[in-house]
Amino acid sequence: MSGIRYVRGDATVPSVKGVKVITHLSNDLGGWGKGFVLAISRRRPEPEAAYRAWHRDRAANDFGLGAVQFVQVERYVWVANMIGQRGPRTGSKGVPVRYEAIDTALETLAERAGELGATVHMPRIGCGLAGGKWSRVEPLIEERLIRRGIQVTVYDHGE
Repeated sequence: MSGIRYVRGDATVPSVKGVKVITHLSNDLGGWGKGFVLAISRRRPEPEAAYRAWHRDRAANDFGLGAVQFVQVERYVWVANMIGQRGPRTGSKGVPVRYEAIDTALETLAERAGELGATVHMPRIGCGLAGGKWSRVEPLIEERLIRRGIQVTVYDHGE
Protein backbone atom coordinates (compact mmCIF):
# COMPACT_ATOMS: atom_id res chain seq x y z
CA MET A 1 0.00 0.00 0.00
CA SER A 2 1.28 3.41 -0.98
CA GLY A 3 2.05 6.12 1.55
CA ILE A 4 1.27 8.68 -1.12
CA ARG A 5 -2.00 10.55 -0.68
CA TYR A 6 -3.99 10.82 -3.92
CA VAL A 7 -6.57 13.57 -4.39
CA ARG A 8 -8.53 15.23 -7.17
CA GLY A 9 -7.65 18.88 -7.51
CA ASP A 10 -5.09 21.46 -8.48
CA ALA A 11 -1.51 20.85 -7.34
CA THR A 12 -0.71 24.55 -7.75
CA VAL A 13 -2.87 25.40 -4.72
CA PRO A 14 -2.30 22.84 -1.96
CA SER A 15 -4.79 23.45 0.83
CA VAL A 16 -2.81 22.26 3.83
CA LYS A 17 -1.11 24.17 6.61
CA GLY A 18 2.63 24.53 6.90
CA VAL A 19 5.47 24.73 4.42
CA LYS A 20 4.68 23.27 1.00
CA VAL A 21 6.84 22.39 -2.00
CA ILE A 22 5.00 22.17 -5.33
CA THR A 23 7.03 19.86 -7.54
CA HIS A 24 7.06 19.27 -11.28
CA LEU A 25 9.34 18.08 -14.08
CA SER A 26 10.90 20.18 -16.79
CA ASN A 27 13.07 19.32 -19.75
CA ASP A 28 16.79 19.87 -20.24
CA LEU A 29 16.41 22.14 -23.29
CA GLY A 30 14.97 25.18 -21.55
CA GLY A 31 11.45 24.75 -22.88
CA TRP A 32 8.58 25.95 -20.68
CA GLY A 33 5.28 26.11 -22.47
CA LYS A 34 3.16 22.98 -22.23
CA GLY A 35 1.64 20.82 -19.53
CA PHE A 36 1.68 21.50 -15.80
CA VAL A 37 4.13 24.42 -16.08
CA LEU A 38 1.37 26.48 -17.71
CA ALA A 39 -0.76 26.02 -14.59
CA ILE A 40 2.18 27.13 -12.45
CA SER A 41 2.78 30.21 -14.61
CA ARG A 42 -0.89 31.20 -14.46
CA ARG A 43 -0.59 31.42 -10.66
CA ARG A 44 2.98 32.67 -10.19
CA PRO A 45 5.54 34.13 -12.62
CA GLU A 46 8.65 33.48 -10.48
CA PRO A 47 9.21 29.76 -11.22
CA GLU A 48 9.21 30.28 -15.00
CA ALA A 49 11.48 33.32 -14.79
CA ALA A 50 13.88 31.46 -12.49
CA TYR A 51 13.88 28.36 -14.75
CA ARG A 52 14.60 30.43 -17.87
CA ALA A 53 17.46 32.26 -16.12
CA TRP A 54 18.81 28.95 -14.79
CA HIS A 55 18.82 27.53 -18.34
CA ARG A 56 20.26 30.70 -19.87
CA ASP A 57 23.19 30.65 -17.41
CA ARG A 58 23.63 26.85 -17.55
CA ALA A 59 27.33 27.08 -18.44
CA ALA A 60 27.91 28.51 -14.95
CA ASN A 61 25.48 26.40 -12.88
CA ASP A 62 24.13 22.89 -12.31
CA PHE A 63 21.29 22.97 -14.89
CA GLY A 64 20.91 19.49 -16.37
CA LEU A 65 19.22 16.14 -15.90
CA GLY A 66 18.63 15.40 -12.22
CA ALA A 67 19.11 18.99 -11.04
CA VAL A 68 16.54 20.84 -8.93
CA GLN A 69 15.92 24.56 -8.57
CA PHE A 70 13.90 25.76 -5.56
CA VAL A 71 11.94 28.97 -5.99
CA GLN A 72 10.18 30.54 -3.02
CA VAL A 73 6.89 32.05 -4.19
CA GLU A 74 5.21 32.78 -0.85
CA ARG A 75 6.31 32.71 2.77
CA TYR A 76 5.37 29.02 3.12
CA VAL A 77 5.27 27.92 -0.53
CA TRP A 78 8.16 26.81 -2.73
CA VAL A 79 8.20 25.46 -6.29
CA ALA A 80 10.75 22.79 -7.20
CA ASN A 81 11.75 22.90 -10.87
CA MET A 82 13.17 19.39 -11.42
CA ILE A 83 14.94 18.47 -14.66
CA GLY A 84 13.67 14.98 -15.41
CA GLN A 85 13.22 14.72 -19.15
CA ARG A 86 15.51 14.81 -22.18
CA GLY A 87 13.92 17.31 -24.52
CA PRO A 88 10.25 18.27 -24.61
CA ARG A 89 8.60 15.53 -26.69
CA THR A 90 8.62 11.94 -27.88
CA GLY A 91 10.78 11.42 -30.95
CA SER A 92 13.00 8.91 -32.65
CA LYS A 93 14.90 8.31 -29.39
CA GLY A 94 11.71 7.44 -27.49
CA VAL A 95 9.91 9.23 -24.68
CA PRO A 96 11.60 12.19 -22.94
CA VAL A 97 11.22 10.91 -19.36
CA ARG A 98 14.47 9.93 -17.63
CA TYR A 99 13.77 7.87 -14.52
CA GLU A 100 17.37 8.11 -13.27
CA ALA A 101 17.14 11.91 -13.40
CA ILE A 102 13.82 11.83 -11.54
CA ASP A 103 15.38 9.63 -8.87
CA THR A 104 18.34 11.99 -8.45
CA ALA A 105 16.05 15.03 -8.32
CA LEU A 106 13.76 13.37 -5.77
CA GLU A 107 16.77 12.74 -3.53
CA THR A 108 17.58 16.47 -3.61
CA LEU A 109 13.91 17.30 -3.06
CA ALA A 110 13.79 14.98 -0.04
CA GLU A 111 16.78 16.70 1.55
CA ARG A 112 15.32 20.17 1.05
CA ALA A 113 11.78 19.22 2.10
CA GLY A 114 13.26 17.68 5.23
CA GLU A 115 15.22 20.86 6.02
CA LEU A 116 12.09 22.97 5.49
CA GLY A 117 9.74 20.58 7.31
CA ALA A 118 7.63 20.72 4.16
CA THR A 119 4.98 18.57 2.56
CA VAL A 120 5.34 17.84 -1.15
CA HIS A 121 2.60 18.37 -3.75
CA MET A 122 2.71 17.30 -7.40
CA PRO A 123 0.84 15.98 -10.39
CA ARG A 124 1.85 12.52 -11.64
CA ILE A 125 5.29 13.76 -12.57
CA GLY A 126 6.85 12.34 -15.70
CA CYS A 127 3.60 10.77 -16.88
CA GLY A 128 2.10 13.49 -19.03
CA LEU A 129 4.05 15.01 -21.88
CA ALA A 130 7.22 13.23 -20.72
CA GLY A 131 5.61 9.88 -21.61
CA GLY A 132 6.56 8.01 -18.43
CA LYS A 133 4.72 5.30 -16.55
CA TRP A 134 3.43 5.93 -13.04
CA SER A 135 4.31 2.34 -12.14
CA ARG A 136 7.98 3.40 -12.55
CA VAL A 137 7.72 6.84 -10.90
CA GLU A 138 5.63 5.94 -7.85
CA PRO A 139 8.28 3.59 -6.34
CA LEU A 140 10.90 6.34 -6.68
CA ILE A 141 8.68 8.71 -4.69
CA GLU A 142 8.07 5.99 -2.11
CA GLU A 143 11.80 5.31 -1.75
CA ARG A 144 13.10 8.88 -1.72
CA LEU A 145 10.32 10.76 0.11
CA ILE A 146 7.79 8.53 1.87
CA ARG A 147 10.43 6.34 3.54
CA ARG A 148 11.93 9.52 5.02
CA GLY A 149 8.60 10.52 6.51
CA ILE A 150 7.90 13.29 4.02
CA GLN A 151 4.19 13.61 3.24
CA VAL A 152 3.44 13.56 -0.48
CA THR A 153 0.14 14.43 -2.13
CA VAL A 154 -0.38 13.59 -5.82
CA TYR A 155 -3.11 15.55 -7.56
CA ASP A 156 -5.20 14.21 -10.40
CA HIS A 157 -6.74 17.17 -12.16
CA GLY A 158 -10.39 17.15 -13.11
CA GLU A 159 -13.58 15.64 -11.77
